[in-house]
Amino acid sequence: MSLQDRVINHFSDSIHVKQDAMESLSELIVYAAQNIVEALIDNKKVLTCGNGGSAGDAQHFSSEMLNRYERERPALPAIALTTDTLTITSVANDYNFDEVFSKQLRALGQTGDILLVYTTSGNSSNIINTVKTAQDKEIKVIALTGKEGGSLASILKESDIEIRVPSKSTARIQEVHLLITHCLCDLIDSQLFGS
Repeated sequence: MSLQDRVINHFSDSIHVKQDAMESLSELIVYAAQNIVEALIDNKKVLTCGNGGSAGDAQHFSSEMLNRYERERPALPAIALTTDTLTITSVANDYNFDEVFSKQLRALGQTGDILLVYTTSGNSSNIINTVKTAQDKEIKVIALTGKEGGSLASILKESDIEIRVPSKSTARIQEVHLLITHCLCDLIDSQLFGS
């Protein structure tokens, strides 16, 4: 297989997964955006987290809310729990890496907020701990997952929302997570500020 064929395969695979996700996830994406909008109208905030590339997705969502997506509008309250290096490293050093997000959520999260987690596998201990913390604090969870949903899928409550990308490839899942992030941003803006 040539290098160009490899590139074409990546594009083709990405398109295929996105088409499958469009058909199976569009209603869930709308429902998640409506839940975020309800929280924002109620003067609540969105807290985000993930590991590795998923941390980048969490930060991407937060930056689009705090700054802007595609239109001029007021800043919207969102906090990426992945960005404070001093807090993350001190918690990991003094306690455990499994607590780096949940400890922050215990301090910053309030009942009625939204926790938006990004995880391709659904098996990261620090994400699972953070979801449990959110549930204890009556913070609704929106989980962007992939593969089989991992251990996370089994602990989500009926009031939580899982948006599971129909793929086993980490790269394809992350590509769709970014698209879902942009869909959420667009839907939030259109509901709050009109077309």
